[in-house]
Amino acid sequence: MSTDKKMKINELTDLPYYRNEYTAQLEAMGITTVAELKKALADKEKAQAIEDELEGIGPKYLTLWKKELGVKSSRKKAAEEEPETEIVEADTEVVEEGGYRVKKKPELDEETKKLLALRNEMSNDRIAFLRQEWFRYPRLGEKWRKPRGLHSKMRRHYSYRPNIVSVGYRGPAKVRGLHSSGFQEVMVYNPEQLDKVDPKTQAVRVGSSVGFKKRQAIEAKADDMGIRVLNRTG
Repeated sequence: MSTDKKMKINELTDLPYYRNEYTAQLEAMGITTVAELKKALADKEKAQAIEDELEGIGPKYLTLWKKELGVKSSRKKAAEEEPETEIVEADTEVVEEGGYRVKKKPELDEETKKLLALRNEMSNDRIAFLRQEWFRYPRLGEKWRKPRGLHSKMRRHYSYRPNIVSVGYRGPAKVRGLHSSGFQEVMVYNPEQLDKVDPKTQAVRVGSSVGFKKRQAIEAKADDMGIRVLNRTG
């Protein structure tokens, strides 16, 4: 989508690079209109929360949204309008006015924080790996397949052919596989498995085969133990 001309933003879907899945994520933060999003972006902490929660939205896209909505950063104004917070549990979550819950963050050392930031930057700069001759045969689609032809110029790394998947594009090994928040993901299927989880560095993801009743029990126990659930029901 071209952003050379400034568009008139009437709905959230009019924003550049907006995805349909962002609607539900923003609703969970109490943001349903353009005006509410504009107010949230003017607040430094809420803007950071939006960046953390929306997959694919980094500082560049967030700055673009602010520009399109005419958001001007004013620290003084943000300090005056900062809502009162009520601490629900020590070291777990903070409930802000409007019902939005600030997600629990992991305890990370400085090196891990820098590597996570580097991984995010590398992900934003990484090229899209496309299948050989995807442009010639539409039926192939854009899903990646390794070129295996004996005379394949792409496999032989000819300069005028696209680059292929290789180890040099991987992120830092220390943070590889971590959730975007920095937590190590742990799959759980019953409440008893939560006893082995470290709330400081690990977060849980409830298995898709778990029923609603057991899922509620898992989420309730996780809240009591101060464990973050990555795929909560509500």
